Amino acid sequence: MAYGKRLRKVYEGLDKTKLYTIEEAVKILKDGAKAKFDETVDVAMNLNVDTRKADQQVRGMIQLPHGTGKSVRVAVFAKDEKAKEAKAAGADIVGDDDLAEKVAKGEIDFDRCIATPDMMVQVGKLGKTLGPKGLMPNPKLGTVTNNVADAVKALKSGQIEYKAEKAGIVHAGVGKLSFAHKSIAENIKAFTGAVLKAKPTGVKGVYLQGVTLSSTMGPGLKVDLSDLSA
Repeated sequence: MAYGKRLRKVYEGLDKTKLYTIEEAVKILKDGAKAKFDETVDVAMNLNVDTRKADQQVRGMIQLPHGTGKSVRVAVFAKDEKAKEAKAAGADIVGDDDLAEKVAKGEIDFDRCIATPDMMVQVGKLGKTLGPKGLMPNPKLGTVTNNVADAVKALKSGQIEYKAEKAGIVHAGVGKLSFAHKSIAENIKAFTGAVLKAKPTGVKGVYLQGVTLSSTMGPGLKVDLSDLSA
């Protein structure tokens, strides 16, 4: 109830039909932050894509310039020297067959997952467990690699994955409201820029239909798309 009253009060001073620049939207979200925790800034992009078609898939990775502000637990499937490299780079969990056995039992205590190519025979058997959670390593996303040290550091420092859902929506948390205004704006522009560049060849018509910015406890603000193209 308290959340509803607070949000209604925020909306009272907003024009729901207005399109905001990124800077204007970020200022409104920061000024209206009243939660007792550090709220996440979320970007939702409505794309004109049919994800049922192979030539209209939108998926990739983006390194946010200022990170996400979230602590990420990284697991790495690797052996011998590669396992040592992963641990030295800051991986939270490193293992081979032993890690595979734990995951198979449902013991998943990590947010992101990396595997060396030689481990994919074992990891592939975990598809039904890791796949639905979005944790399956993928060479196209750089999470199946022999360069485990760089992969771990990238995930730890703010690299995030984006993927269009069935309705053509791509969304992600791109920072915290405690970040400086400029840092939030730069993260938003980096994310939206990456999704725009990932436009599939099979798309017909206008690719980007709309963008909304919000925070965990804040209002949804529509972004002026001309601000993105600029």
